Amino acid sequence: MPDYSPAELADVLKDGLLSFPITPFTKELDVDEDRLVAHLEWQSSYDIGGLFIAGGTGEGFSLTPEEHLQVTRTAVTTVRAGVPVLSSAGGNTAQAVALARQAEEVGADGLLLLPPYLTETTQEGLRAHASSVLAATTLPVILYNRANAVYSADTVSQLADAHPNLMGFKDGNGDFEQLARVVSANGDRLFYLGGLPTAETYALPLLHLGMSTYSSAMFNFVPEFALAFYRDVRAQDQQAVRRRLTDFVLPYLDIRDYGKGYGVSIIKAGLRAVGRDAGPVRPPLRDLSADEQRQLDALVASLTTS
Repeated sequence: MPDYSPAELADVLKDGLLSFPITPFTKELDVDEDRLVAHLEWQSSYDIGGLFIAGGTGEGFSLTPEEHLQVTRTAVTTVRAGVPVLSSAGGNTAQAVALARQAEEVGADGLLLLPPYLTETTQEGLRAHASSVLAATTLPVILYNRANAVYSADTVSQLADAHPNLMGFKDGNGDFEQLARVVSANGDRLFYLGGLPTAETYALPLLHLGMSTYSSAMFNFVPEFALAFYRDVRAQDQQAVRRRLTDFVLPYLDIRDYGKGYGVSIIKAGLRAVGRDAGPVRPPLRDLSADEQRQLDALVASLTTS
């Protein structure tokens, strides 16, 4: 895998669609290495800007440190040359530091810093958490602004000043005023990307805030549709985006919203719908019901007939 500077990796990522591969599991809920390799080969065969392994869609929250190492190493050795592989760091500060270090050791190109485990925090505490991870690795790092990790513009600026390897800011919060402040304060120092679930819903308005790309979970099972949607967004073709939202994305969201945690479960259901079964989700998530699966099957099938 190539070694990217933060600026070089940002340049690669900002002009292509990004995605978070699922982690396949066996019926016994072990990592299914063979299916993981097959999935990564398929995903990276497309013109994708970068793949984020062991993220939310990849059920990184349910992986042991050893499994996190396994899936990151497998991605580094499997993904097509020229497609950056970014791993994740989550949990408490010590866990996030350890995950960052092992991702660097096995050759990941970058890192997504996930929110710290559970607890609420002050900006000072959040800054200390992020600083510990940034100082523990030379990998380019993207902050994930979501849940209990909502970074103020000043906190982001301080981290950017102190850590040259801070590369980007991914938003999963959707507060446009906060985004405007972060972008205004940090300008071209950082790379900005959309991370709201489901990102396609917000892609066009976020483009005008300087977010040229986003992470697409549905790329896992309908890559051609996801790439076509991204091209329409970048072309600012509002009519095409609206049509794709109406015909597929919004009905997909209706199914996703049947259950808590379905933002992940529906991706594995989508893979079943296209004949690429990646096994079940791990608890505490649950798979879609049989009726919900049939609804998704019909929706996915409509893409080939429309």
